[in-house]
Amino acid sequence: MADAVPNTDKRNGGASWLMPHRIVLALIFAGLIVLVATTMRWDWLVDYQGQLIAGVGRSLAMLFSSAFVGMIFAIGLGLVQVTGPKPLAWLASGFCGIIRGTPLLLQLWLLYYGLGSIFAQYPEIKSSFLWPYLRQAWPYGFLSLMISFAAYEGEVMRGAFKGVPRGELEAAKAYGMGRSTMFRRIWLPRAVQRVLPTLNGETVLQLKSTPLVATITVVDVYGVISKVRQNTFLTYEPLLLLALIYLVLTAILVAVFRYFENRIPVKT
Repeated sequence: MADAVPNTDKRNGGASWLMPHRIVLALIFAGLIVLVATTMRWDWLVDYQGQLIAGVGRSLAMLFSSAFVGMIFAIGLGLVQVTGPKPLAWLASGFCGIIRGTPLLLQLWLLYYGLGSIFAQYPEIKSSFLWPYLRQAWPYGFLSLMISFAAYEGEVMRGAFKGVPRGELEAAKAYGMGRSTMFRRIWLPRAVQRVLPTLNGETVLQLKSTPLVATITVVDVYGVISKVRQNTFLTYEPLLLLALIYLVLTAILVAVFRYFENRIPVKT
């Protein structure tokens, strides 16, 4: 009898998509798509499709690289706030508070216009092998996005590390696990499991933050759309396409995270 309820729920879940109000909404959405596709100008897509594809690639590269490196730093920031020593915990907490308390756009401009201009004043840096990279805009965009992601996720990881039941860690010690083994096999996986739904939302927010790099001349997909608007004097068509691109990318990210969330066993 206990197995009958989940099976019924699955059948009802599949049938729920056929409810009248959902069908009406789907028809309205399909009608809007047809209306937009047939009544607006889309001839410019042929000329800019290559740049749009490259812009989407830059946006995704900025997203995944900054989120990956930022998550590594976030684990360290969260861990040091829980385990200490206290001076490092205070520094980590202060770093997270400052970054979370100031706008990302301000941080981006401070790094690009502030730090970038300081580097340009030193001949030693300009003559080094790093200057071909430091003179470009993308390293500062990556750094600002990475720092922001690390600060927000650092606070989340702090709560996740503290939320792991102490009994599990004590059991690992009783089995003779060393601190590094216990962290790698018990503490970190359990913390990541707890934080995965939040990480989903933070990654989506990180995707929506990537257009800010266009303000320092990084030509991501938003930068390409801005160029299209300037060259074609069109307003709605490029912006609608940009919205569709971000909707599709967000849907893919959410689906991937949901897939991993569903594969994690949950205690009942």
